[in-house]
This record gives sequence, C-alpha cells and structure tokens, in this order.
Amino acid sequence: MTARSLSDWLSYLEQLHPSAIDMGLDRARQVALHIGLSRPAPRVITVTGTNGKGSTCAFIASLLQAQGLKVGVYSSPHLVRYNERVQVQGVEATDEQLCEAFEVIEKARGDVSLTYFEMGTLAAFWLFEQAALDAVVLEVGLGGRLDAVNLIGADMALVTSIGVDHAEWLGNTRESVAFEKAGIFREGRPALCGDVDPPQPLLDQAKSLHCPLSLRGTDFDLSMGTTTWSWFGTDASGQRVELLDLPFLDLPMQNAALALQAYLLLGLPWQEASIRQALSDTRVTGRLDRRAFDWQGKRLQVLLDVGHNPHAAVFLAQRLHQRPVKGKRLAVFGLLNDKDLSGVLSALTACFDSWAVAPLPTPRSRSEQEIAETLQNLGAVVTSYPSVALALEAQCAHATTDDEIVLFGSFYCVAEALEWLAGASRRK
Repeated sequence: MTARSLSDWLSYLEQLHPSAIDMGLDRARQVALHIGLSRPAPRVITVTGTNGKGSTCAFIASLLQAQGLKVGVYSSPHLVRYNERVQVQGVEATDEQLCEAFEVIEKARGDVSLTYFEMGTLAAFWLFEQAALDAVVLEVGLGGRLDAVNLIGADMALVTSIGVDHAEWLGNTRESVAFEKAGIFREGRPALCGDVDPPQPLLDQAKSLHCPLSLRGTDFDLSMGTTTWSWFGTDASGQRVELLDLPFLDLPMQNAALALQAYLLLGLPWQEASIRQALSDTRVTGRLDRRAFDWQGKRLQVLLDVGHNPHAAVFLAQRLHQRPVKGKRLAVFGLLNDKDLSGVLSALTACFDSWAVAPLPTPRSRSEQEIAETLQNLGAVVTSYPSVALALEAQCAHATTDDEIVLFGSFYCVAEALEWLAGASRRK
C-alpha cells in the first residue's frame, strides 16, 4: 500500500467523523489512553479566549525560548499550510512527521470516530512527546471545557478575552462563554484572565478549584504612552514587578501583558534585556501583520489581520487610529456567514477611504453583495469583486506609496492574500 501524503491524510481526516465540530473529550481520551499519551512536556500552558489566543501563545513561547527552553506550540486554524499548527522552537512540523503521527493515531483509534481537530490534536501531542520538550503552549480550538486540547491538565491556564462568538456551541451570553473557557482551569493551578471585566462564572470556577487567579487591572496591567507602554505584574510571592518604557509592538500589547504575567508566575529568570527582546521579536502570521511588497513599479504597504468579530474589529480600529498613515487607508474584506457583519463593520467603517469586498473560498462565506449593501447603508465607498485576490489587486491599482491597504475579516481572507503576495513576489 502506498504511504499517504499529508494532503491525502487531511482529506481522509475530513471524512472520518459525521460532524466537523463535535464537542466532548470522551473519544479523544479513549484513543489517548490506548496510545499511552501522558503529558507532552513538563510544563503545559493552555490558552483560551475569544480573541488574542494566537499572539498570547506566541509571546509566551518567545519568552520561554529566550531562556533557552525547548518549546512546542499547538495552534489553529492554519493559514496556508497545516504544518503551521505544530511547531517546535518556531519550526513547523514536516509533512513526514505529521504523516507518521497520523499513522500512529489511526492505528490506535480502532472504531472510535474522531473529528479532524481531535485527530490533529492527538497527533500534535504525540509529536511533542517525541521531541523531549521543556514546555508546550496549547491554543484551545473552541471554548475550553470540551475542547480536545483540554485532555491535558494545564499547569497554568490563561483566558485572553471573553466575548460572544460561536454561540451555537458556547451560548449567547458572556456568562455562558466564560463558563466554557474556565473549563481549562485545574485544581490549585495558576489561572490568569486578561479580560478587564471577567464574568462571574469564571471567578466562581477559579474559587471552587482554589486556583490562584491573576486578573488584569488588579494583579497585572499595562499603561499606554504616546510612543511607549509600561507594564506591572505580581509574582507568586505577591511582589510587584515593573517594565517601563517598552516600545510599541505590532501585536496586541494587552496580550503581551498577559504573557508577561504568565512568565513571571513560572518563576524563571527575570532578565529584563532578554524579555524586552523576546517581546519585540514576536511575530504571528496574519495578525496585525505588516508587509511591504512591490507591485507594478510601486512599493506598497499591506496590513493583514484575521480579526472577524466585533471585539477584534474594535481593537483593529484602535490600532489604526494609533498609527496614522500619510495617505489613505484602503480596505479589502470578506467574512463568514456566521459572523456578526454589522458588529464588525460599524466599528471600522470610518477607518477607510474605500472598501473592496469579496466572497471567501468556502460555502460558509457571506456574499459580497450583502457585505456591499451593508457598507453602502453605512455611507462607505465600496466595490464588489469575485475573489479576494481580485479585490486586493484592485486596491493595489488605486494605492500610492503613502497609502496602506488593510486586508482583514477571516482566516480564509488572509490565507488567499498570502498566496497572492507570494505570487507577486515571484513575479517581480
């Protein structure tokens, strides 16, 4: 029998389970026990939240690696390659490694039906065990309590933010969402929350499990200056620690603040110079991701962001306001059908001189006609295109070197843009 390629495996995984999302831990736990999966590393840090999970994970990994630790990161979804989901020391897993891991899980599962995400999560855990890591940083896929990542008890659990998203699985109130996300807390283990107004169920869960709970605004926080920001945190003994006059970062600084508090509580060496450098070096593809590229004799600027809900839209609007440009801002936008279109657009309409909207390459896409009509009702200048690539090309044609193109709204949107930018680079 010919060995499956990674593409073959991913196509196979999509057919394994009747539902793309099927919340619960029993199936994955059964297979994990059969394989003998235990803990993927001595330190396990699990991160959940409505927004900010990816950048928080990246900040934590950078801080740990700066101290010489060998770190694995599991995240989702991917933008261009599945390999992005499983990284060790910032290096993506190879096709061969992933295929080997899928083979192990497939042999072990027997007649247990696993979802695409469950198979991928177990494969990541198996690869991390083989890599002899010092720590892993695990990003929850959806919610927390019933997400496959929660099979592994976290030594430290982080909640970045709490908003209403994925209501069909998590409920349509912040309280129900908070309950699900607090499901990653473990008895007596540190828990952190970066939301300035955590709903009561999260506080109740931390109290019932006797978790030392670090809250933004009380135990740690950040303050913004004109060109710098500062941070304070509280260590495990209750002592205050500060970092002053930090340079602005491309990624959300409130997520850096949360990651700093997590790092402080781990009790690792506090070396200010290496900490500052680790923060500055942290990058996440597709999240406030600024790129310059050449197109038809012009040097253009694009900002890519996967923000796709009102909370993320408000944050993006704030960041755009903080960083004015000489010329105009031109939007390229697409959104999935299950997202809050009006909530996203109302926060950002005033930020752009023109909009180019397009459908996404998935049946779950909202139509470009509906997006355009909503924008027109908000008074925006908007043009529809049949694809994200064509919408981006149109804004490139209109842009000058002083302008900034901002492409956002979905992982699908950013993924298509990344492929277009790679092609533009090759065509130079």
